[in-house]
Amino acid sequence: MDYSRIAVFASGQGSNFAALVQAQREGRLGGGAIELLVSDRPEAPVAQRAQEAGIPSLLRRPKDFDSREQYEKRIIEELQQREIGLIVLAGYMRLITPVLLTPYEGRIINIHPSLLPAFAGKDAIGQALDYGVKLTGVTVHFVDGGMDTGPVIAQRALAVEDGDTADTLAERIHQVEYELYPEVVAAFAAGKISLDGRKVKVRK
Repeated sequence: MDYSRIAVFASGQGSNFAALVQAQREGRLGGGAIELLVSDRPEAPVAQRAQEAGIPSLLRRPKDFDSREQYEKRIIEELQQREIGLIVLAGYMRLITPVLLTPYEGRIINIHPSLLPAFAGKDAIGQALDYGVKLTGVTVHFVDGGMDTGPVIAQRALAVEDGDTADTLAERIHQVEYELYPEVVAAFAAGKISLDGRKVKVRK
């Protein structure tokens, strides 16, 4: 399987998208190339980032389609036309249906600001602070039909410091994300990641 042709899905500011673009410019995506941005919010800042980077975009509002399935079928048409091998979710705020999951099984990854399975779902950083953990971190995982339940590809921990707020902790977590996600995408593009059940192997 060729994972080198990449589509990034994003809904918001696009900071992880920007980090991936920067990694590509610096030759840190293992031969991978971002061929497309997909966004469900055409007005989101990430769309402007893609335009400035010269990366084509598919910008469609789901409400303009008869169903979620029809929306995803339009996305699949674009992915197939561009021969996309890997889908990278980067702040994409929609649950993906089997329409997209099935043909791209094992080829969709996401990043989450906690050490899964702890603090899945929304506001993982706030959850960690409320629970009082001393360590949290970042997880890159495969996407399946659940909420942050797919097999773990890579994790990186960082300490929760005394006096941390959601903002201060989020800033440090984002810095970890900007380093870890390009590393994982590069490993995919280089054919170094394999999945056996829930166990992920990453070759050096």
